[in-house]
Amino acid sequence: MSSFRDFLFDRGRSRRYALAVAMTGVRMGERLLVVGDNAPLAAQLAAKVGLTGRSVVVVGSEDAAGRAAASAAEAGVLFEAVTVAALPALPVEDGAFDAVVVDVGQAFLTGLDAARRLELARSISRALRPGGRAIVVEGRPRSSFKPFRAKPAGLDAFRAAGGAARLLEAAGFHPVRLLADREGQRFTEGLRR
Repeated sequence: MSSFRDFLFDRGRSRRYALAVAMTGVRMGERLLVVGDNAPLAAQLAAKVGLTGRSVVVVGSEDAAGRAAASAAEAGVLFEAVTVAALPALPVEDGAFDAVVVDVGQAFLTGLDAARRLELARSISRALRPGGRAIVVEGRPRSSFKPFRAKPAGLDAFRAAGGAARLLEAAGFHPVRLLADREGQRFTEGLRR
């Protein structure tokens, strides 16, 4: 009976993040950097990259690193590294990634002031190869269970300051476009020149 429950739980998790995975456009074999404490999303993205790609996760705490490792084990995927960092610095090599996915729905990201957010966006640009993509995910998938419908802390303030599009443009990404605004989430993509 527990294996059936596990099957349903895993299937629900993949469905919950299916929109985010699809909107990022991450493909097999890509070099991916995920910034944020959303461990289930990072694991789903690592599954898309597969063993031929590279998945690195930067989180804000040791607890988040533990959750990322547990999510990877549950999903049966591997992260090349899970690094704990104090943002806005990203401890990664220059030009090492094809795509960077940033989960803004995390307190350690929305808690940054405007200058530090811009510094983070510039660090993301530095981590991308020329022509690489930064995808910013604002919000979380809506839950059908009412107690879990709350917005992430600081998201309204981030959007009021111009949101991801303004941040990426200020960091030199071009073009920047809104990919979708659905199911409580907003997806914005910017290309590194």
